[in-house]
Amino acid sequence: MRFGVGNDRRGPALAVLLTVLVTGCAAGGGEKESGTAEVARRGATIGAAGSACELPVTFDIAESWKAKAVDAEAAGDVSEELADLADAFLHQGPVTMACEIDAKPAGNIGFLRVWTGEPGDADARAVLEDFVAAEQGEDRVTYRTFTTGDVTGAEAEYVTPSGGKETKKQHALAVTTSDGPVVLHLGGLDDQEHEEMLPAYELAKTTLRTKA
Repeated sequence: MRFGVGNDRRGPALAVLLTVLVTGCAAGGGEKESGTAEVARRGATIGAAGSACELPVTFDIAESWKAKAVDAEAAGDVSEELADLADAFLHQGPVTMACEIDAKPAGNIGFLRVWTGEPGDADARAVLEDFVAAEQGEDRVTYRTFTTGDVTGAEAEYVTPSGGKETKKQHALAVTTSDGPVVLHLGGLDDQEHEEMLPAYELAKTTLRTKA
């Protein structure tokens, strides 16, 4: 069974694993944007060759957030026990983690994670449904279509368990490209952290572009 890694339930072994798997970083300054939703100040742009994470898409990350590329293939170089953990941590539904953008330098606890998959016939909604279904205990899921620039994709808002009867909010979006699908996911320690990080997610969504 795959674990819902978007829930940020990681033990010490996973923390060690990420130290092995993750390389690179980026940060920068920017300006306030306006729109129907609050958008964070711009920091670096990632996705292009030479950026912290080379991806099938490009987008802006929030000021002070730090992006690190995740090398999923490096999981094969760890012990068998860690390899099992790596598989559960790095794969969710049809996609594999490719980039982790840490909010800690900006004062929050959580990540905006980017997942990529192999090219295929599935549309963005189908990819996102598979991704969300791979979570542990996902509930109250709502889907909608979004458009930014010339990019159209699917977006989901849902909750996952957070201990006892508590839940916490999750946001995810998916787009398809000629190089395969891309999923962006925002979790967080709790609802307060999630709400405080939403402007960074909105910045990524509104600046998301596929490569020519």
